[in-house]
Amino acid sequence: MSIMGKIQERFTAGIVYGEPVESEGSVVIPAARVMGGGGGGGDTDGNEGGGFGLMARPSGAWVIRNGDAEWKPAIDVTLIVISSLLVVMSYFRFKARTARTRT
Repeated sequence: MSIMGKIQERFTAGIVYGEPVESEGSVVIPAARVMGGGGGGGDTDGNEGGGFGLMARPSGAWVIRNGDAEWKPAIDVTLIVISSLLVVMSYFRFKARTARTRT
């Protein structure tokens, strides 16, 4: 099997959606945001090589109850904190620059 065939074999819905979990008449299907990339190559002798990587973060879950499906987003606290810190740092950096230009 070629490298591309092996990579395609790994990219399935199972990467994004986890196994359904049943509890108290509800079915919960966890989901993740998945990103990936890779590369490869070969030579004239038929040798091939390459690799790829994946990154996954929880994005939420589908909750199915009484025939109705509802999306419940995951809250990524790390992303919220980092984004907030970047905004605060940018604000103070902007204030420092404007203070320097006034003097």
